[in-house]
Amino acid sequence: MIKVTEDNFDVEKVLSTLKTDEVGCLVNFIGVVRGVSNGVAIQRMDIEVYPEMAEKQLQIIKDEAVEKFGVNEVVIIHRFGSLRLGDNIILIAVASGHRKEAFPACQYVIDEIKKRVPIWKKEYTSTSEQWVEVA
Repeated sequence: MIKVTEDNFDVEKVLSTLKTDEVGCLVNFIGVVRGVSNGVAIQRMDIEVYPEMAEKQLQIIKDEAVEKFGVNEVVIIHRFGSLRLGDNIILIAVASGHRKEAFPACQYVIDEIKKRVPIWKKEYTSTSEQWVEVA
């Protein structure tokens, strides 16, 4: 599943869809809006994206991870819009027979998203706002 949405996601519900007889490992990464960035308190974050372009790139990254690491399934959900502290931003869930494939697949997916997917983040403090360089 690839999804770019303004809606929050239910992590447990998504993970439950990945449990099959062939799956012995679920590795996931959940990115959330943090309250401090570079020592400055953050009040909220806006995430902008061109959904169709992002979904296309996410699908390519997912397919690469499945092929490269031999995992059973990869789910990527990325939110956009105005988010508050602690809100979910991204879920990457990797289902595999074993952990040795799942962990590097999950790392690969988040690293490639940061490099290749057109998503922009703006952080708001009490006194300023600034676009965040994705790292």
